[in-house]
Amino acid sequence: MSPQAASILGLVAMFVIATALPINMGALAFAMAFLIGTTYVGMPADRIIAGFPGDLFVTLAGITYLFAIAQKNGTIDWLVRQAVRAVRGHIAAIPWVMFAVAATLTGVGAVSPAACAILAPIALQFARAYGISPLMMGLLVIHGAQGGGFSPISIYGGITNQIVVRSGLPLNETALFLASLGYNLLVAIGVFLAFGGLTLLSRRAVEPAAEGGGSVVTDLPLEGHGTAADASLTPPTVPAAERLSFQQLATLLGLAAVAIGALAFNLNVGLVAVTVAVALTLLAPNEQKGAVDKIAWSTILLVGGVITYVGVLQKSGAIDAVGQGVSDIGAPLLAALLLCYIGGIVSAFASSVGVLGATIPLAVPFLLQGHIGPVGMIAALAISSTVVDVSPFSTNGALVVANAQPEEREEIYRRFLLYSILVVLAGPPLAWLMFIVPGWL
Repeated sequence: MSPQAASILGLVAMFVIATALPINMGALAFAMAFLIGTTYVGMPADRIIAGFPGDLFVTLAGITYLFAIAQKNGTIDWLVRQAVRAVRGHIAAIPWVMFAVAATLTGVGAVSPAACAILAPIALQFARAYGISPLMMGLLVIHGAQGGGFSPISIYGGITNQIVVRSGLPLNETALFLASLGYNLLVAIGVFLAFGGLTLLSRRAVEPAAEGGGSVVTDLPLEGHGTAADASLTPPTVPAAERLSFQQLATLLGLAAVAIGALAFNLNVGLVAVTVAVALTLLAPNEQKGAVDKIAWSTILLVGGVITYVGVLQKSGAIDAVGQGVSDIGAPLLAALLLCYIGGIVSAFASSVGVLGATIPLAVPFLLQGHIGPVGMIAALAISSTVVDVSPFSTNGALVVANAQPEEREEIYRRFLLYSILVVLAGPPLAWLMFIVPGWL
């Protein structure tokens, strides 16, 4: 068997096994890199290990460590409560608050599943209280998380930008971020309109003062627009405005420092995040005990393994061969659409991070021909590989389904499954039409 064929079969085996069995694909990738690299490609172990992305390791560990501290000391909960309180009675704005908060969380470094894990229970609580479609609320949380997920200091953005740099392609971090945000905002608007958003515009909530300084949000209709939400729905209690604790204030300043350091001074985001996380831990070592355990080690293993295996793919010549095969189709736009579909379909059943690490290098030989704008192609590939995370088989979709009421969980699962099929079919060509066909990126 040729080195190219062996390495491609190894990649396929990784995706199939990781989809069928609860095995981290990164661990599989390390094993495959060793077996395929030494047996078929003739790479020594030190050459294989040299492909491990140490810079990404620091970025992922630092950002998830800092975010774990922010969640543990209540900073994230405080931010969410302030955002909800800012609605001031406009029920139709609640889904968009969830979208914005999710985008902000992933934009400043939270992994997408972490943002969904925090917001999904809150979003579905408000959906039940105000008669909002739980499907719509859940989808806006997920699309918000995806929309912010490609900022220059985010997990997906950092991974994609590093892969682009390693592949020798032009890098435009801002264009990638705005493309993802704009795409998911467009999809979210469609979801809002399709699942009852317009009916929420005529409904308002009042916030009467309660004893002890608290406030209860109640769903009251505008005059002439029927009755309030079903009496069996208990409106969520929103605490009165509380002062930030010293730790929370320090955490907010730390998050701002990470953003400013990375964007304004071009500092390494991972090292800045680790530094801020350590400083916060020193301020309250006992309270932050256990935060290190919440670092996304499984994601780090996944990314490290897949990118290490990509090094074996490159050495074997498989990436050049596949890229040349796509290029030989003779129709650049059709080839670009095919690559987007490959990313979307595979990602619906496997890790989006792993798919990004594998599909972008596959497009390099094709992009070097100059028929398709590389920035637009990378944006379309990145979006196609992550928009399908609404699938109930993905972490994000599963989190929303799991937080639904037991009696409605089966129905929400079914509707999420139907929606994810639609996204797999329509998501990649929409990204292709927006970012590749016009040729403006």
